Amino acid sequence: MAISRDKKNQLVAEVQELVKNAKMTVFAEYKGISVADIQDLRAKAREAGVTIRVIKNRLVRVAIESIDELKNVDTSAMIGQLLYATSDTDEVAPAQVLNNFAKEHPQLQFAGAFSGEASNLSVAEIKELADLPSREQLVAEVVAQLLSPVHDTTNALSGNLHALLDGVEAKATT
Repeated sequence: MAISRDKKNQLVAEVQELVKNAKMTVFAEYKGISVADIQDLRAKAREAGVTIRVIKNRLVRVAIESIDELKNVDTSAMIGQLLYATSDTDEVAPAQVLNNFAKEHPQLQFAGAFSGEASNLSVAEIKELADLPSREQLVAEVVAQLLSPVHDTTNALSGNLHALLDGVEAKATT
């Protein structure tokens, strides 16, 4: 059943808002994946702050062309049954969510992506991004590295203090 022009305009406006605010938009072919599995993907994506939309490629192209920053993005890879994953908080999260889902459902194949800065990414680049640790994990690693000298110094000083106290205690008992 065809959708009305008003509904199409509403969808284009929603996609414009999603893509305009997105730090990264990843699109993947989902042919052969059940509706229940797509719903599962959407639930996992929501937990990671990622929005998954299944929408006609032509409507997405119309939405992209109406955004000044993105109107020069190459949309030639938008072919077939695609779903679009966006995140307005994390550049890597859409690729990671889709990559994790693709491990269980190999029918999901990356088709392409573009960043908020209007640069196109190849499938290989998307997979490299997907293999990066999450933002929270990277922040935790940096904090651990920054605190490492403090912990080392504290451990060294406490070790010397214990040795000094053990020596004083040994002298006091003799």
